[in-house]
This record gives sequence, structure tokens and C-alpha cells, in this order.
Amino acid sequence: MIYEKAPAKINLTLDILHKRTDGYHEVEMIMTTIDLSDRLSFEKRGDQKILIESDNRFVPNDKRNLVYQAADLMIRKYELSQGVTIHMDKNIPVAAGLAGGSSDAAATLRGVNRLFELGLTSGELQELGATLGSDVPFCVTGGTALATGRGEKLKPLPALPPCWVVLGKPSVGVSTKEVYGKVNFEQMKHPQTEEAIHALEQQDFYEVCDHLENVLEPITVRMHGEISRIKSRMEQAGGDGVLMSGSGPTVFALSAHQSRAEGIYNSLKGFCSEVYIVRNLR
Repeated sequence: MIYEKAPAKINLTLDILHKRTDGYHEVEMIMTTIDLSDRLSFEKRGDQKILIESDNRFVPNDKRNLVYQAADLMIRKYELSQGVTIHMDKNIPVAAGLAGGSSDAAATLRGVNRLFELGLTSGELQELGATLGSDVPFCVTGGTALATGRGEKLKPLPALPPCWVVLGKPSVGVSTKEVYGKVNFEQMKHPQTEEAIHALEQQDFYEVCDHLENVLEPITVRMHGEISRIKSRMEQAGGDGVLMSGSGPTVFALSAHQSRAEGIYNSLKGFCSEVYIVRNLR
């Protein structure tokens, strides 16, 4: 039995540069992992089947699941003679803008690699991950990185300074495809990505907070007004930096102080459906 953690990510910045000829969008974004994780276990089977067990009824156990696709990719590509049983303990909210599915897929690539002693490098696993989804390569290694291309080109960055992260997810699901479909480049306020990178290099937490920006946030807010209300509540409770992650709908607040983070957390309890308080991962 092999175990892997699959941590969530948040976007410190998310910029879209243009629409590509292959149908994807050219992005430039800073992502960092946080200590909210799914836990996956992997066990060899006597047959070649892939069996997914989960405690979450919203998680499909067939080819719709990126975990299944990742395991199937590894079994076919490396002609493995055995299948795998994968058990998933889900803690990351589904369809939340936190890359839960991508991180689970990345954990599956790592887990199957270890279980069958394939000896693949992180770079090789990232290449495989890019065929599954744009966030999967980042999730293979995690940390803090600048992602470009459609998200698969990664440049490691200094970690976000130690802080508390409060997450608030409203009870709505968001379609990433639908949000990207509403992108209007003429109305877009682009992040100052280089300044945010410089702040990370200087380990200036408050300067990082000043440069949090997500071009998708206004789009998703127009679709789901409760996101704006959660964001306002976090700011009023003293969040040092507040932003929607990914295509949403989860909003996060960064705080340098535990007591203030707990105040933000308490202000959200009963106000939105799912609230978490965690640390960032370094």
C-alpha cells in the first residue's frame, strides 16, 4: 500500500494574455500550495482493472475522474500487467478553483510511479500530467511557481512567506470552461505579475498581498454575487490580502497573524457553506 497527499493550490495572480490557436488561453499565473489536502492510497490488483473508492458522493469512480484517467494513462503507457485500487479521502471541495481534481491526478501519477517502481522523474511525470489537465504539472511538485503557456510551463519561485489561509466556498459550482468563455480582453485589468514575483523574492508578505489579482474574478462575481459578499466580509474582518482562486468560487484571505485569521474564519461560519483555516506550504 502506497500513500500520497494531494494538496490544494491557490492563485496569487492569474492573468490571461490571449486566446491561442489550439483553443486554449495563454496564461501567466503564480500558484502556491496550501495545507488542505486529499489523501490517496494505492494498492496493486490481481487483474488490470482500475477501482476508485471515495468517501465523497460527488466524485465519479469512472473515466470522468482525472484520477482514473491518470492511472489508465500509466497502465497503458508502461504496459503494466496489474491494475490498481485507489482510495480517496476527500478534504478539498469539489469544483472550487483549488485544483482538487488536478492534485488528485498528480498524486496518482506519483503513487503509481512508486507502487510499480517505474523510476520516473518529476519532469517526466509533469509531461504526462500536461496531457490530463493544465494544472496537473504544477500539482506534481507543488510549492510556489510561475505557470505560463496553458499552465504547463513552470518556473519555481520562492515560497510565500509563512501565513494563515482562510478559505470560504459558497454553495455554488463553477464551470471553468464557462468562465473562460466569457473572457473579454478589452475590459481586463492585468495583474502586475513581475512586481508580485519581486515581492516573493524579497519575502515581503504585505507587498505580495498588495499584488493579488485574478482576471477571472470579475467574470465569476457577475455570475455568482455571493463571491463578492464573502470577499467583503473577509476584508472587513481584517484579511491582509483577499482574492478568488482560479475560476472560483472559493475566496481566500491571507493573514500574517493566527488570531486575525481565526477572526476571519469565525466571521464566515454560518455565512457560507464551507470554511477552512490552514497554513501555506513551504
